[in-house]
Amino acid sequence: MTKLTAKTIGTQAAGGAPGVPGDRSALTKWAAAMALSGTIGAVVLESGAQAPAVAFARCLVGGLLLLVWCAARGWLRPGRLALSRRDVGLAALGGVLLVGNWVLLFTAYTLSSISVSTVVYHTQPLLLVGLAAVLLGETVTRGHLVRAVVAFGGVALISLGAQGAGGEPVRLGGIALALGAAVLYAGASLVAKRLSHVRPHLLAATQLTIGAVLLAPVLAVTPLPASAGGLLWLLLLGGVHTALLYVLMYGSIGRLPTGTVALLSYLYPVVAVIVDVLAYGHRLTVPELAGMLAVLAAAMSPAALRAKRST
Repeated sequence: MTKLTAKTIGTQAAGGAPGVPGDRSALTKWAAAMALSGTIGAVVLESGAQAPAVAFARCLVGGLLLLVWCAARGWLRPGRLALSRRDVGLAALGGVLLVGNWVLLFTAYTLSSISVSTVVYHTQPLLLVGLAAVLLGETVTRGHLVRAVVAFGGVALISLGAQGAGGEPVRLGGIALALGAAVLYAGASLVAKRLSHVRPHLLAATQLTIGAVLLAPVLAVTPLPASAGGLLWLLLLGGVHTALLYVLMYGSIGRLPTGTVALLSYLYPVVAVIVDVLAYGHRLTVPELAGMLAVLAAAMSPAALRAKRST
């Protein structure tokens, strides 16, 4: 998922209206997008394909459909593209980071669980602050450090207390991959900040196209599923959980207050946990639940503080 901020997308998203607290249509779209995000793990597992093949299918199907969407709105006309070589280079870098993030996260689902991987993945906001400090020289406050300690203390609790399949301890490799995915996503977010002048639909389509090209050779080692059922799951992932998901997000985020966006974003991990428990029989232990709450509370705090400053 490319980085979303109300500031950068508010004037570019479909509709382009400023944030309106009472915009029920935008509220419904954003909530639906976050709820859909929470079911991605289940779709990935049900496809039966390995992570690189899943990521390729998501890039190919989602990228093509987003290109069709952009073309239908005239955004691909030569006079409206206006992408410099720098823009293309940054988009390519962001695409590599985005696709790598998906490969790691999809692998983490199989090594730990959907709920554990998704919640650990939501350390992204704190990792983004750290990367911005290292790469851009931005200031890290004491509050950021405290939240980082809380979040990674939560990850430690999850690592020690979570259970995998059959009640066995969760595999630490899955948690490590989820953290790696969060780092790559944070990197992609930093790149996206440099491309705030590019229409987000077009940026996403470009990055997905690049991802499909990069991952195509991997199919020789990790092929697409041979069954029709597996292919249908991948079509669902690319069509609904990528193209439609992005259209819903970009068509709503600029029309909602930042606080609403931040709060509803946590439908993503909540739905993922519910799906994992109901569909896959994942049993939450007390330490695991405490760790999840710590991670989500720490990750949510910066967004809530930004919302107070901007509204």
